[in-house]
Amino acid sequence: MSLAVLKSRALSGMQAPEVGVEVHLANGLPAFHIVGLAETEVKESRDRVRAAILNAGFEMPARRITVSLAPADLPKESGRFDLPIALGILAASGQIPALPLARYEFAGELSLTGELRPIRGALAMTFAMQRAHGRGAFILPRANADEAALVNGAAIYPAATLLEVCNHFRAADDSARLARHQAVLLPATGHYPDFAEVKGQLHAKRALEVAAAGGHSILLIGPPGAGKTMLASRFTGLLPPMTEEEALEAAAVQSLTGAFSPANWRQRPFRSPHHTSSGVALVGGGSVPRPGEISLAHRGVLFLDELPEFDRRVLEVLREPLESGRVTISRAARQAEFPASFQLIAAMNPCPCGYQGHATQQCRCTFEAINRYQGRISGPLLDRIDMQMEVGAVPTETLHKGEDGEPSQAIAARVATAFERQLARQRKTNRHLTSREIDRYCKPEQAGITILHKSMLKFHWSARSYHRVLRVARTIADLDGSAGVLARHVQEAVQFRRGLQQPQ
Repeated sequence: MSLAVLKSRALSGMQAPEVGVEVHLANGLPAFHIVGLAETEVKESRDRVRAAILNAGFEMPARRITVSLAPADLPKESGRFDLPIALGILAASGQIPALPLARYEFAGELSLTGELRPIRGALAMTFAMQRAHGRGAFILPRANADEAALVNGAAIYPAATLLEVCNHFRAADDSARLARHQAVLLPATGHYPDFAEVKGQLHAKRALEVAAAGGHSILLIGPPGAGKTMLASRFTGLLPPMTEEEALEAAAVQSLTGAFSPANWRQRPFRSPHHTSSGVALVGGGSVPRPGEISLAHRGVLFLDELPEFDRRVLEVLREPLESGRVTISRAARQAEFPASFQLIAAMNPCPCGYQGHATQQCRCTFEAINRYQGRISGPLLDRIDMQMEVGAVPTETLHKGEDGEPSQAIAARVATAFERQLARQRKTNRHLTSREIDRYCKPEQAGITILHKSMLKFHWSARSYHRVLRVARTIADLDGSAGVLARHVQEAVQFRRGLQQPQ
């Protein structure tokens, strides 16, 4: 037989469309051609495949070899097609049986020795395979086995070398075949830094507890050394445990960059990009669109330290994902959509020197310098951050006491209780409540309405700010175990939005 057809998968955003790998051997001068809109790394597979076949003990056909990757208009990238191309050549030349190949899908990059190297996107490809009809088995590198086996019901057959895969199809009995893999995942231990290590800062801890309970974004403003980064790095430990669906979503996004590790299963991601990051690094992109930091923080936390030091155009790209929880990357020939439902924790100094309003340090900044510094954060972006609060310097007496604060475990227990109340009432977190749902679930008592009305006039808040304060007030009421939103809940929510006022 001079023709073999195998199945593999490409990556297009979060999707993994099927790719037919067709290998044809023809008479003529020896040649090796790959067609089907293949990127450079795919075309380079000719040399890897040739060496791997020879080093595995097989014969490389001295014929005209044509490999077609269909559909032809779908871009193909990376070395994941090495394994199906090599198997196609061996099947077309009669060195392995071709008929059983139709029951499997294949992906894997080959080394020159024939070893299978890990690929990225194995979880997304397994999802797509499981949804397809007629094929329920996937052969891929052993390093990707735990990741791919997270998909329930998927038949994963990992291999270490090309020779192992070939022996699987040539074996006369089951003992020589590849064994189906079962995922071995460590329990979610959640080794997060503890809030007990943070001395003082009771108001800031309370704000982060509210933010964790309702899924709210928060901006921490304070002088250098006040503990903003220390607080933010411990925030992830307060969040409710991830559900199976959330864990799979987060793992699938990380799999697209090859960053997923089974050891981090069901642990919420914490991403902290440097302030020199570009817009593409933050939201994703490239000629072949890949997820950025906001997508890698999906179902977790995105921490932006020194917020005004980010380029203003970079910060502006956060506005839409903060509202929609998704980001769409458009290119001339393709469009990719990635999930980006993250909690934003940002930190900044109140002025360039950092000591505006400090009790003991004198601020050296002029009014114009402070305005320029705070003005690097646009009003529309600031308006989308639910909570904005000051984090004062810790008094020396508090540091000398040596007393530990409340542990994260105790705070997380209250957060989990408030989270369950939200799901029981509205099946979503307070952060995601629509305007109509806010009118239904967040309407405060008359005294609370009066407080909110006065605050709106005093601070010149927008309608968006009005709704965000009510969402935060609803979360405070849930932490308090209150069925309704009382005046004290509104008062506290107002206090959590007074940290930074946009310069006039």
